[in-house]
Amino acid sequence: MKLLLKFNLILLAIFGVGGLVIAQLAYSFLIGNARGEVLRQAQLMMASTESVRQYTANDLSPLLQQNPRHKVRFLPETVPFYGATSTFNNLRKDYPDYSYKEAALNPTNPEDRVTNWEADIIDELRNHPDQTQAIGDRNTPSGRSLYLAKPIKATQECLECHGVSSAAPRAMLNVYGNANGFGWKLNEIVGAQIISVPMSVPVGIATAAYHRLLLFLVLLPLPAIAALDVGIYWFVIRPLRIVSDTADRVSRGEKDVPLVEVKGKDEIATVAASFNRMQVSLAKAMRMFEE
Repeated sequence: MKLLLKFNLILLAIFGVGGLVIAQLAYSFLIGNARGEVLRQAQLMMASTESVRQYTANDLSPLLQQNPRHKVRFLPETVPFYGATSTFNNLRKDYPDYSYKEAALNPTNPEDRVTNWEADIIDELRNHPDQTQAIGDRNTPSGRSLYLAKPIKATQECLECHGVSSAAPRAMLNVYGNANGFGWKLNEIVGAQIISVPMSVPVGIATAAYHRLLLFLVLLPLPAIAALDVGIYWFVIRPLRIVSDTADRVSRGEKDVPLVEVKGKDEIATVAASFNRMQVSLAKAMRMFEE
């Protein structure tokens, strides 16, 4: 096997192993960065819904409850859940793959009842009451989505409507009846705010960047190896070949073979100088033998 081929195989092995390690690290970084971006979107949306709920509870609800109509006709605008959900539904007109739901185990409105995967999240939060949020991802019809969930705890204000049915506003009972949404206990986790954000776009961008990196890692070694091959040939193989050809001529008994030109002070130059000394010594010995 020729020297240049050996060098190429070594370089290919180095580039291959290094490229594989870099590719794996880069993929983990890009996907992690994409997931982090999606999580930041979810956190921003969660903060927005929290702001709407606080505004409804602190400013809007007290005003609406003073409305005489609220005594005879239930106004859902007084409920912070309703304000946050309605606001997010307006956002979904432009971003249909995003979702927000205040899912409850025992809701007044049947539309807020949990699905199976939402019930699992609420169970996790109930089993870990010190946990302030739950983060995960799941498959949806539109692709992979990340969810961010925060527990909903029953407060004293909640119990005014959801404690016992006999204490609930009559207007609310006229709309929803007295079969569901009651029996809540103070500080009990009764549901969760759940935001789902699609991961397809950021993950797609990360995947495209990863593919470009792979292409770069495949193409980069080619000119690098070619440049190294030129250097190896010019500074190593070519001088060694000159020394080898000169040695062949001397071994065949040719006389007046010129000495190898020595350039530089590297290892190849040292070999050439050593060969020249050997050639001179051999010539002197041959002349002594002929005399």
